[in-house]
Amino acid sequence: MIREMKISLTFQKQAYAVFFVVILSLVRGVAYSNEIGIALETPMALLAFTFCADTYAQEIVSKRSEIWQLCPMKKRMHSIYRRIVIQEMFLLALTVIGYGLFFLFQNPYRNGMGQGSIEGEIYQFFVYFAAIAVTLGFWGLLSTLFSCLFRNMWVGIGGCLLLWLITNSTIGDRIFGAWNLFSYTFRNAENNSDYSWICGKAVCVCIGILAAAALPEIIKKRG
Repeated sequence: MIREMKISLTFQKQAYAVFFVVILSLVRGVAYSNEIGIALETPMALLAFTFCADTYAQEIVSKRSEIWQLCPMKKRMHSIYRRIVIQEMFLLALTVIGYGLFFLFQNPYRNGMGQGSIEGEIYQFFVYFAAIAVTLGFWGLLSTLFSCLFRNMWVGIGGCLLLWLITNSTIGDRIFGAWNLFSYTFRNAENNSDYSWICGKAVCVCIGILAAAALPEIIKKRG
């Protein structure tokens, strides 16, 4: 596990991820606390697919994939999945820190109206935490899948970026509605009883499971 952490969480990756979150919490203005999740979800998705794109692609670039092919497929996949989990846990921790930084730097009003209770804020945070965990997992897995499929992390990033641009837009919201990958961002933040955005997160979970299941076959064929 320590070895996988050293490979997947280099100092450079940690540095630019932390820098990204700190700068985001400083420059992305929010007036109310229920806007924090909206401010964080799409930028963190962008960070996730750039952060995870080299999960296996670095083995191809460094020619280590030729040595990996001598190992049993099960061992190779366990290593890749561990790297993905390590990176996702790091990013998830950053999203929690980023949530707190918005309160520290901008001190937004509570629950959109300035009258929210502590219990309401805690509930709002856990809803955000669940949504962002799904978002990070989806985009991290997808970029890893594309990078392995095309044996190039830049293609993986580019493919995810195209999908990100389509879904993170008013056109994407109009076409996909509650089934949009960023349904949490486009939800009615003032209506806490509206959970239709869960449909979009369910789509992310389903595609993420398919991506994780397809990875072994892709790596087996593409090396």
